[in-house]
Amino acid sequence: MERMINSDATNAGAPLTDLCKQLMSEVQRSYSEQQKLSDELLSSLHFVFQGPLSSALELVEKSSVTHIESPSGRALFQVIGTSGTPYTCFPNLRYCSCPAYNFSVLRKEDHLMCKHVLAIQLSEAMGRSKKQSVSDAEIGNMIKEID
Repeated sequence: MERMINSDATNAGAPLTDLCKQLMSEVQRSYSEQQKLSDELLSSLHFVFQGPLSSALELVEKSSVTHIESPSGRALFQVIGTSGTPYTCFPNLRYCSCPAYNFSVLRKEDHLMCKHVLAIQLSEAMGRSKKQSVSDAEIGNMIKEID
């Protein structure tokens, strides 16, 4: 019984995660076919992600997302925010080092993710992320420097 409860608690966010994956699949399909997102898709994205969407799309447009990987396979993303500040993100965890993540996602819980993590997901789906290779030591230092 305890195993079932823990399993159910772990899967509580699964429908929302599945919806996000479906939307990003649709973004990938639409962008690869038309090099743009349809109004209907943008409306669906806005319904789910609300406020952070327009800022995230702006970050994608400005090529602000960099996928950083080391030879050992460690990976993270760095997003240059609108103020020019670089934020370190782990999109699989939906973690970002920005203040909005801490406030709007964790404390208030009024957003699914911050604009930086959303920009990563959109950028990856659209094939617009920059790639950068760094040494294992460099990526280790980047992880250590996260506030």
